[in-house]
Amino acid sequence: MSVLEKKLKDRSGSKCELCGNEHDLNVFVVAPKEAALENCVLACNTCVKQIEDPEKMDANHWRCLNDSMWSEHLPVQIVAWRMLTRLRAEGWPQDLLDMMYLDEEALEWAKATGEADEEPTIIHKDSNGNILQDGDSVVLIKDLDVKGANFTAKRGTPVHRISLVWDNAEQIEGRVEGQHIVILTQYVKKTK
Repeated sequence: MSVLEKKLKDRSGSKCELCGNEHDLNVFVVAPKEAALENCVLACNTCVKQIEDPEKMDANHWRCLNDSMWSEHLPVQIVAWRMLTRLRAEGWPQDLLDMMYLDEEALEWAKATGEADEEPTIIHKDSNGNILQDGDSVVLIKDLDVKGANFTAKRGTPVHRISLVWDNAEQIEGRVEGQHIVILTQYVKKTK
């Protein structure tokens, strides 16, 4: 056992610093840094395989990050940020990322592998394929039953100053008959 591995085992209590597993533990150097205590985590084979090969990702395995993202050790935080960023399309990781704080230098280290460069761009389009933006005006192209409000939004109803639903390209929000509602983009047409 190397000195580095012994120090990591002492720091982590001989458990994976990411998921808490006690078996098949390895020193994992957090790229692009060099092997040193302040640049490494003690991680199990399961975590290491999924970190190194995104094709082997099991999103449920990484629910452990709900706890480990709060580690006092920066390399653990960096790996947690990278894995949450990789999994953010699952929904729950984005909530954890929103709670997480990394200072500027740490964030630069976290982004060094290009994990954050894969930011999905969500584009909202109306029924004709026109791109919608916050503040646009649209017209309904179909009668829509408004759930919970007990009325029908009629075809031809204008909706002014829409808001885009940031995580769903098929939804916008707007006011119809004084009610704030969510509208599917396939049922609207952008007006000039």
